[in-house]
Amino acid sequence: MVDEASAPRDPKSGRFGTFGGVFTPSLLTILGVIMFLRFSTVVGQAGLWNTLLILAGAKAISLVTGLSIASIATNMRVKGGGAYYLISRSLGVEFGGVIAVFFYIAQAVAVTMYIVGFTEALFSAFPRIPLPFRDIATFTNLIVFVCVYIGAGWTIRLQYGILAVLLLSVVSFLVGGILGFSPEILRANLAPEWTPAYSFFTVFALFFPAVTGIMAGVNMSGDLRDASRSIPRGTFASVGVATLIYLVIAFLLAASVSRAELLGDGFVMKEHAFIPALIYAGVISATLSSALGSMMGAPRILQAFARDKVFRPLRWFGRGSQCRDEPRRAIVLTFLIAQVGILAGDLDTVAPVITMFFLMTYGTVNLACFYEGRSNNPSFRPTFRLNHWSVALFGAIGCLGVMFLINAVWAAVSIVLAGTLYFFIARSEVQVKWGDVDSGLAYQRARKALLRLERERYHPKNWRPSVLVLAGGAKNRLHLCEYASWFTTDRGIVSIAQVIRGELEDLLDRRREAENILRKSILEADIPAFPVVVVEEDIHAAIKALLQCHGIGGMRPNTVMLGWSEDPENLGVFSETLAITKRMKRSLIIIACQQEQEKTYIPDGAINVWWTSQKNGALMLLLAYLLTRNNEWRDRPLRIIRPVAPKADIQNIEKEMGEQLSLARIEAELVIVPTETALDAVRIAMQPSAVLFVGFELPDEDSDPFIPQFQPIVDLPGDVILVYNAGDVSLDA
Repeated sequence: MVDEASAPRDPKSGRFGTFGGVFTPSLLTILGVIMFLRFSTVVGQAGLWNTLLILAGAKAISLVTGLSIASIATNMRVKGGGAYYLISRSLGVEFGGVIAVFFYIAQAVAVTMYIVGFTEALFSAFPRIPLPFRDIATFTNLIVFVCVYIGAGWTIRLQYGILAVLLLSVVSFLVGGILGFSPEILRANLAPEWTPAYSFFTVFALFFPAVTGIMAGVNMSGDLRDASRSIPRGTFASVGVATLIYLVIAFLLAASVSRAELLGDGFVMKEHAFIPALIYAGVISATLSSALGSMMGAPRILQAFARDKVFRPLRWFGRGSQCRDEPRRAIVLTFLIAQVGILAGDLDTVAPVITMFFLMTYGTVNLACFYEGRSNNPSFRPTFRLNHWSVALFGAIGCLGVMFLINAVWAAVSIVLAGTLYFFIARSEVQVKWGDVDSGLAYQRARKALLRLERERYHPKNWRPSVLVLAGGAKNRLHLCEYASWFTTDRGIVSIAQVIRGELEDLLDRRREAENILRKSILEADIPAFPVVVVEEDIHAAIKALLQCHGIGGMRPNTVMLGWSEDPENLGVFSETLAITKRMKRSLIIIACQQEQEKTYIPDGAINVWWTSQKNGALMLLLAYLLTRNNEWRDRPLRIIRPVAPKADIQNIEKEMGEQLSLARIEAELVIVPTETALDAVRIAMQPSAVLFVGFELPDEDSDPFIPQFQPIVDLPGDVILVYNAGDVSLDA
């Protein structure tokens, strides 16, 4: 059971505002390693025009995702967990669990990317460092780990100084780029010049991690004083400022740096800056702060996911420190993942992997906003209104399309892995105590379908079994519920009814409790059915009320199912129930089952239909056919037993029945028995029998003789099902 109330209250909640908690970490992550170390490669490969297209596409995805984040964040009280919290509380625990795993891995691997970028910048600034590259990267990873392990508060405040250094380094390059402006260089750099290893979408994949910084502020959702206000404002401000900076840098790179230099191995921004040392300071500060931000954000995602108790082995990571509730166990795991990335590959290898994971996260955030908007749920009332479900859908489709354009194989692998994880979580049937959009969408679809069904005229071709089971509780007569489920599998509806005798005012709480117990019993028995409990002094009035009022539109019960009763005390109630059902023009199914097990045992033998009349025979044959559609009954042969007079024209009867079966499109063995005593003939012909369908008629006045009349039939071997067709079933429909 997942319960938000069970998670410990975060004592650090409410420490940061919009500027410190969202804008600063987001901007520092966006203006990071890609801008300083790889943006020159993007411009050199793609040229200015394609660079602007790449920038526009990446920023469009981040902007649309930002709109979706703002819509969802302003519709709920956001707690810790960032994107995982937003998605799980919208799309449900299954989607949330998938994103928690993928987004956590993406953030953890992003630590690798930033540390590798930091180390590259360090070697560029100090080329005589005697230690190997990976040793420096490992040492840096250890320093970042220790800083975050101690606590996040001082790290956030340190970022103010880092932001000042970063902006100074950008200004230094802008001044140098303006001084080196050349129209000839600009004209030469307008068109692309792809090398064999690059294309538009590989360059897009290389650049895209630069725009993933909008999640840095979202990840700190549990540390914000007012997350619903700070997340939208800080996110859009960081996207706007970063977009302007990237546009200016792209133009100046194309206008002041030659193509050969852009595609070379040099540190282009440093070499063309007004004060080169500021570029070193900027890239070192930016990459280190981004690594710190990812090392802080990733563990908080894992901690929130672990506290929701979706996966039992991960619950250990939900525990925080006593003082500030820091996710130290998750920080250790993040450090180890980042270290594996450092040992495994370089920056160019890591960036596309992060791109795939972030695109999947972005797409799911947009999908959550789309579903929220389309569900028309009254609870979706975001204070941020500058968004529409169509924009969110565009964002989701755009993310999916870009995934496949970048690398179709890895996109397919990612989706398969996500689908497998989703299926695994769904199968675990985690119960949550927060609402999600799935129920809202189901309600919306059901509403539209019911209204459409209401406008359609009824035709026997569209008859489906809608069975009201008078079981008195699912555990009392489980065999009734099971037969109803077999008759309606994927084709009809089952309602299990219980009547409590008494005054409604006195038994209102008991009625609610009985309905919950009945619902629980239905779930435990894995029966697709709806519970209904009514309180009424007169049981006959209760049955009338159920038949008149239960259901909605075209989904009202058309068939009543009850068990055979031989109890003399219940004889009047049983008979009157049959009479009421007939008067209200509902079909009847009476189950005579001699089994007492909790689960109905299906004996060996055939499914027999005792054919007595065309009217009841139509419903009996249809029910028998529906029974064979279930795996438990699939191997049982279907037989029609028709007793006839000894001198009857058997050949003509066989032809008539064959035509009816052909018209009904049902395959069955036809057994015609010439006899004077039908009961004895059927007793012999039906062996071995798993179940026998028998039609019956009720007199209009008094139904009491019904019991003794049919008792010999009920005593036949196996289960016996008595069927009365109200006339709305036709085999030739």
